[in-house]
Amino acid sequence: MRSLSLTPEMEGQGSLILVNKDHPLRIQPAAKTFRFFGSSRIPLEKRTALVLENLLGALGCRSSILLVSGFRTREEQEEIYASSLKENGPEFTGKYVALPDCSEHQTGLAADLALNREPIDFIRPHFPRTGICRSFRAKMTSYGFTERYPEGKEAITGIAAEPWHFRYVGIPHAALMERYGLCLEEYLEYLACFPFEGPHLKIEIQNQSFEIFYQKSGEQGARIEIPADNPFLISGTNTGGYIVTLWR
Repeated sequence: MRSLSLTPEMEGQGSLILVNKDHPLRIQPAAKTFRFFGSSRIPLEKRTALVLENLLGALGCRSSILLVSGFRTREEQEEIYASSLKENGPEFTGKYVALPDCSEHQTGLAADLALNREPIDFIRPHFPRTGICRSFRAKMTSYGFTERYPEGKEAITGIAAEPWHFRYVGIPHAALMERYGLCLEEYLEYLACFPFEGPHLKIEIQNQSFEIFYQKSGEQGARIEIPADNPFLISGTNTGGYIVTLWR
């Protein structure tokens, strides 16, 4: 077995962290964790950028689907929020623009996409459920992306439905969220039902077996043991714990 120390800092990092008005971002990502998406000057978290590039390449749609917004600094989010308040008012802004430190865009894991057709709205880009955009949705979960703010989940996410906003959560989590119809808030609650000390979630996705469990964080973090030879990935939740994913 392999013994792992999970630090308090790790609890606020990773592809499954929840960032919303109730769980603001605690750790500002370092510049070295980002790369520009494609030939654009829009940064994304490195893995998110690479996977999105591969997904669009597989669909042959790099020129027909555009990245409108990726990583934002806290200062950029402040400017966007203030500008929307001035131009659109508090009701609109409350639905579509997150407060500074409460925006997924500050993680670099979120991507606002648009069909390449003028005019392109920066706040609410057009990303229909037809054509190449439909093909994107059909394939996205196998690459680790989920539609973050689906219709019908507004009371849970606190954000209006945004069919243009996609979030990288990784494999197999995107597929599990789609299978069970869960948004990220619900999914993290579901995974908390599989603690390190109890039965783990064991599931097969895309012909690959996974074992997933939750570990609560203490003041000093946590310590766990996992099989020595298994590939694994650890993500904090930003809600008081960690998600450990084992490839079996």
